[in-house]
Amino acid sequence: MRTRGAVLTAVGGPLEVLDLELDPPGPGEVLVKVGATGLCHSDLSVIDGSRVRPLPMVLGHEAAGEVVETGPGASDFAVGDRVVLSFVPACGSCRRCASGRQALCEPGAAANREGSLLGGGRRLRLPDGTRPHHHLGVSGFAEYAVVSEKSATRVPDDLAPEVAALFGCAVLTGAGAAFHSAAVRPGDRVAVFGLGGVGLAALLAARAAGASQIVAVDVVAHKRALARRLGATHDVAGGADAVAAVRDLTGGGADKVIDTTGVAAVLEQAYLATSAGGTTVTVGLPHPERTVTLPALSLVAEERTLKGSYLGSCVPRRDVPRFVDLYRAGRLPVHELLSGTLALDDVNAGFARLASGEAVRQVVVP
Repeated sequence: MRTRGAVLTAVGGPLEVLDLELDPPGPGEVLVKVGATGLCHSDLSVIDGSRVRPLPMVLGHEAAGEVVETGPGASDFAVGDRVVLSFVPACGSCRRCASGRQALCEPGAAANREGSLLGGGRRLRLPDGTRPHHHLGVSGFAEYAVVSEKSATRVPDDLAPEVAALFGCAVLTGAGAAFHSAAVRPGDRVAVFGLGGVGLAALLAARAAGASQIVAVDVVAHKRALARRLGATHDVAGGADAVAAVRDLTGGGADKVIDTTGVAAVLEQAYLATSAGGTTVTVGLPHPERTVTLPALSLVAEERTLKGSYLGSCVPRRDVPRFVDLYRAGRLPVHELLSGTLALDDVNAGFARLASGEAVRQVVVP
């Protein structure tokens, strides 16, 4: 079938919206009519080259839509099901999946590195016959997508696509970091560095978990203002003075600090802003060549914990329904993260707004 998709052909962009041929779903795969796809810094990092991916590639990894066809042996979904697509297609049988660490699925990670689907190969084709790669098993900046059914989670029919899409990355990564990786508990003092979609989702989850204090840190003033409206008790301008400010506000450091920026220097700040006995969680993706320098003695003498968190340490088919229930109960107001919607042809303008800090979470509605 024919579809339109936003293709990255060279580092630096821009994305080109092109007509593509899309193969029918293969074994264990489904064809999804895309309802909405979020613009995320993980896409931006592929565009600017800080995350090296094989090109050409149809970008977009945070999406929601409706199943319109199922491939041979695909039994998890029926035509008409509404689904959220997440960026780790968990096989369910490797040693990581078997131990409950589906975010670290080994075949899923290998497929994502190769730009293929979990079952192998690519389903897209350019007019010249070139097969562009899939982005993290989704390639949601398109009208239709073929994905492994292991990338999909069923959601209620009445969940608006532009909201549902955010559960595929921003909410899983941010809320998961707060609920699972940081294990925020009632009374905890929490700081969040970086107030994009992921950081604000972490803030919402920290509030839902009962944090007594939430300090929101960012260089952009309007994001700090939004964080205050969403439940932050304090806000701090990002920069050289941020550590001292957080430590002063929290009486010596926050119990749980979540860094979502993907900037190595900010991760160092987040660690220094954490109290003795506290936990620092990082979910951002720095450039692969970046390193961090930390006071090693503090890990032992202060019983500090530094943790990485990929996909919020979530299991999508367990956690997406839980998080949707919290949203419907009013405890996780994910819709507040939306900065607006845009057409597929306007995707480059959307990424310019994301890069400048103007927008939090935009979604393409094809």
